[in-house]
Amino acid sequence: MLLTFDDLDFRLRVLLPLDYQDSSKEVSPAPMGSAGLKYAPDGSVAWDQIWGSFCDLAMAGGPPHKGALLEPASRSVAEANPDGYRKVVDEICRGVEMTAGLPAAPSASPGWIRVTCDDETTAGWLLRAIVMENVAVRAEGSILELPAAPGFRLEKEIKNVITVIAKTYHYWDGHMPFSQQRDIGRLFAALSTDSPLIEPAHSEDRLRPAADVARYTALAARLQKATGLAVSRHDYVGWIGLEYPSVDAAVWMMRALVASNVLARREGVTLFVPVTAGSDPEGARTITTLRDVHGLNPQISKSPNPQI
Repeated sequence: MLLTFDDLDFRLRVLLPLDYQDSSKEVSPAPMGSAGLKYAPDGSVAWDQIWGSFCDLAMAGGPPHKGALLEPASRSVAEANPDGYRKVVDEICRGVEMTAGLPAAPSASPGWIRVTCDDETTAGWLLRAIVMENVAVRAEGSILELPAAPGFRLEKEIKNVITVIAKTYHYWDGHMPFSQQRDIGRLFAALSTDSPLIEPAHSEDRLRPAADVARYTALAARLQKATGLAVSRHDYVGWIGLEYPSVDAAVWMMRALVASNVLARREGVTLFVPVTAGSDPEGARTITTLRDVHGLNPQISKSPNPQI
């Protein structure tokens, strides 16, 4: 069935907190300043006292929490500094539990912590929201995994991870009634019936497998042909970037793709789409969805649709 602008608008209204249902509310993608750390009497960070409110969700068109993707440590880096890695993991878990109230623990996979969500729908919505905030994340069932590395600093990367789960869960738990959360679960199920969620591939060593280089190159060429856009020079595992003419155009595309069951994120005017070894290994559905959504983007001047 041909995707329409109204389809995307409906899905986004289902996905977004009620705060963003008012068309008069203006959301700016401009970056904002961050809150400083606060400390408890024992010298530990009082994570639950830092934020009185949060900036707009990137899902709603607000600024992503990170300007560039925050990624987990590779297995070798995590295992080379076990004490430093454990301290980072323990602090992130402590912060997650203090701010979101969700159980958190080390993951069996080095470079990640496990967060147990209320249910699979909660984890699925948080996955989509956090990806758009430019923090690496993955989910399976009701388990969400967030990045960790021994080099993460308290006031920087550790705070980034805690902030992004605190922010997104705040909107999910405090700004969305149960009836809407139930509708989101139904939407996820309906979208998955047509096609499973397309997510980026992950690598334990954070390097593209040599066998995948040709596949990335071929997919990048097809994406460029489908949109007429230049491919970015970023070298991320699981992502290929396309250079859009404006921030507004990239924001619109990111939100529309996620509403089409294709994870996406942006860094400035660069839109990133996933490369996966799972549900869409050759990128056929990614390309088709991107081409269809690109053709509906009101931020791009009308021109003949390129052919794949």
